[in-house]
This record gives sequence, structure tokens and C-alpha cells, in this order.
Amino acid sequence: MFSTRKFLCLAVITLIVLLVMLIRDLQNKCDIEKNKARSLKPLSIIYVITPTYARLEQKAELTRFSHTLLHVPNIHWIVIEDSPEKTALVQNFLNRTRIHSTHLYVATPSEYKMNRTDPHWLKPRGVLQRNAALDWLRENTSPDDDGVVYFGDDDNAYSLQIFEEMRNTTKVSIWPVGLVADLRYERPKVTNGKVTGWYTYWKPDRPFATDMAGFAIHLNLIHQHPEAKFSNVVAAGRQESTFLTFFNLTLDDLEPKANMCTQILVWHTRTERSNTPYEEAMVKLYGADAYPNIEV
Repeated sequence: MFSTRKFLCLAVITLIVLLVMLIRDLQNKCDIEKNKARSLKPLSIIYVITPTYARLEQKAELTRFSHTLLHVPNIHWIVIEDSPEKTALVQNFLNRTRIHSTHLYVATPSEYKMNRTDPHWLKPRGVLQRNAALDWLRENTSPDDDGVVYFGDDDNAYSLQIFEEMRNTTKVSIWPVGLVADLRYERPKVTNGKVTGWYTYWKPDRPFATDMAGFAIHLNLIHQHPEAKFSNVVAAGRQESTFLTFFNLTLDDLEPKANMCTQILVWHTRTERSNTPYEEAMVKLYGADAYPNIEV
């Protein structure tokens, strides 16, 4: 009797082990199939919208940003000049890059342009340029396309990780931005995986207290809300928040990225303006032939 019990126990244990092994094998096969399905699914296109304007630092900053984007797959770079026509500098630059790009232009009216001595926050910049890119997207893509729209200025610094995190945006994804608003960083407040507010000092009552570099939008929302545009008459610092209100979002709709908004993956850097007071003296010293006007 004892031997029979022992045999039955061993048989049951063996059966359980075999069942566990079978379940694990099935799980592994399912995981492999899921990974195959993911690999077969094409990557969402990230449309990076970059306003730019003529200045001594322009080509240097476009070059630096392009070297970041070269490492990001499935990117479409929309570069919009603040100019009455396409300039040779930007056109030649984009022709030399290996990035899929679209080159647009629109000039900002003189009453909305800043003088060189104005503080950077006095008037909004890139308004009509970003709107031109939004119009292009609505005309050249479909509401059914799987794409993500990101406003990436040419003077910021970006981790490659931020592009991969924004790629699976379903509505609006959001994350912190470093070196912004006279702070080390601004970031969304996240509680139990949901955005519940904002850690910011300036105008914390804004519905969406984020920087332009701190969010991405799925392309279908751009199509669903053709009225969503930027404005030259929005109060300083409220451009992003006002734009996001067009999409009828609540905080619950926002998708926190960058490890639940605890990592800084983009920095709102600002290049120091270059001064060249000795240009005329150099020409006098060496002559125009020895010191030609080379594109910088």
C-alpha cells in the first residue's frame, strides 16, 4: 500500500512538472510570436517641426541637431524658415543631409519680429512657421497614418531616448524639460502613473504648464482639430498651453514618459549670440580676397 501511494505521488509530481514545462513552452512560443509581430509592424514616423531664422549661429545649430536626428529611424524633418523665400544656406544644408526632410518658408510680419536687443521672452517666435508645418501635415498626410508630431527647436539638446519614448504616443505624451524658465527643470507631477499637476514656478495655473520641447502629439489629433494653431497674440509663456487646449484634453489624457517624468532627456539650451566687431578690420588688414565672405 505504501509503495502504491509513493508511486501515485511521483506520478502526480511528474505530471505537474510536465504541465509546467508545457505551459512555459507555450508562453515562450507566444512571446516569440508577439516579438515577431512587433518587429513586422513598421515604426511610427516622427515628424519633427523645426522653425529656423537667419543668424550667425543658424548653420551650426542645424548641423548639431541634424547629427542627433541621423541616429533616429523613421524621422521626417520639417524645417521652416522665417523668410520671404527659401535661402540657399538652408536649402543646400538640407540637400546634403541624409534625413528625409521638407523645406518650407514663411516670413513673420515686422510688427511681430523681435529686435536683437529684446529679451527672448518679449514676443513669441516661430508661430507662423509652426503653423505652416501643421498645414503641410494636414495636406500631405492622412488621418489614418501612424505618426507623431514633435516641435523640436534647432538650439535645444536632445537625448536619443526621448525620440523612442515619444514614438508610441497615442494622444499626447509629456515629459520634463531641463534648463527652462530660470529653473534646473520643469516637469509634470505624476501620481500613480497619471499626470496630476505641474512642478513649475512661473504661472503654475496654466492648464498645461509645459515647454514646447516637453510634449508630442499623435498625428490623428492634428487632423481631428484643424483649428489647432499657434498665435502671435497669446500672452508670453502661454503658447504651449493655449495650443494644447484645442485638443479637448484633460490631465488624465496625458501620457507621462521619461520614467514617469523623473528623467531629463531634453534641455532648453540657448546659444550665446555671436558678435563680430572686427570683421571690417580684418578685411582692411588682409583684403577682401584674403578674407572672403565664406558661409558660416
